[in-house]
Amino acid sequence: MNTSESDKSHQMRNPSVTNLLPVMAAVFVAFLVIGMALPVLPLHVHQGLGLGTFLVGLVAGSQFGAAILSRVWAGRYADASGPKHAVVAGLTIAAAAGLLYLLSLAFIARPGLSVAVLLFGRALLGVGESFIITGAQLWGLAILTVENTSKVLAWIGSAMFGAFAAGAPIGTALYARYGFAGVALATTVLPLATLVAVAWLRRVPSMGRVPTGLFKVMAAVWVPGVGAALSSIGFGAITAFGALLFVARGWAAWPAFTAFALVFVLTRFFLGHLADRFGGAKVALLCVLIEAAGLAAIWLTPSFAIALTGAALTGFGYSLVYPGLGVEAVRLVPAQSRGLAMGAYTAFLDVALGFGTPALGFLADRAGLGAAFAASMVAALAAGGGVAAALLHKPREQRTGCVIACP
Repeated sequence: MNTSESDKSHQMRNPSVTNLLPVMAAVFVAFLVIGMALPVLPLHVHQGLGLGTFLVGLVAGSQFGAAILSRVWAGRYADASGPKHAVVAGLTIAAAAGLLYLLSLAFIARPGLSVAVLLFGRALLGVGESFIITGAQLWGLAILTVENTSKVLAWIGSAMFGAFAAGAPIGTALYARYGFAGVALATTVLPLATLVAVAWLRRVPSMGRVPTGLFKVMAAVWVPGVGAALSSIGFGAITAFGALLFVARGWAAWPAFTAFALVFVLTRFFLGHLADRFGGAKVALLCVLIEAAGLAAIWLTPSFAIALTGAALTGFGYSLVYPGLGVEAVRLVPAQSRGLAMGAYTAFLDVALGFGTPALGFLADRAGLGAAFAASMVAALAAGGGVAAALLHKPREQRTGCVIACP
């Protein structure tokens, strides 16, 4: 074998994470358009259309509700048609959502009709997001192989969270200069531009068209899914109530989420491979304990420095729980059902954030903001002491082999 052939063989056996960058770029754009809308939708619906807070919440939440309902559909499509087709479909749907945003502006004089069109657009964007993230995760597994599951989930997740962080100021600036039309136009154009770029990428084949029953897949992934959901309660507490708690204690509002997000992204970039190397359950167990310690620090301390350290510890711990338990979920299903498995696994997080965060708000109204972080700490400990530990103490062959018949 000559040197060139040897290099190609080595690359196939040891794929570089740089091969994942085009897929990460598609994820970044998809979640950038989602992030751009988050800070401006309440302003548009409440101030621009003159509608009440109930409809503000309904418009904001409709995307996430549609995402939950479409996860399984997206997973099945990615398994059957291939991950590139799923990403392309998702980008197309996202661009259609942008067109509906624009169409809603034609009915500004009739706020009820305008918000109805906007709701449909938000729901479409949720479906598009499901297809993009599920297809991207499956595409990443095909590029880097299942042995690098944790790295794939960590890096793609970093692109998603980075896009959320960048989208908010960009959306605010567009809204200030051009109104909601600027955000709507960007939501249409950016997915289409990404679609052109993705079209040139080499597709990977689907793993097979023999479907695995949904209930069999759910039975395989529900344990790691519940663990990931419980650990996500702390993320909801930081994002929804961190700034309020800091202000209530007389501190600046922004450092809590900034410390959380910065440590979260850095940890995923530099340590995202740990679950592949040492085992998903082991890494998840350690990380939920770190997350719980961080949430306890935020809850109990009167010190700004300690609370800020708690936010950073929460970001560090939470960053590796989803990829760690994702390793366990992926290895419990056959190759032709990994898209469905990732869709079902991610749906647990949607449910946790969609229902857990309002529940924390209900608790905070009655017991104070600190109670939200105390409850999140208990949820993280439940994820560590119950779910991750239970997975860790399963026989090795049950944790590394399919619980569904594999080919």
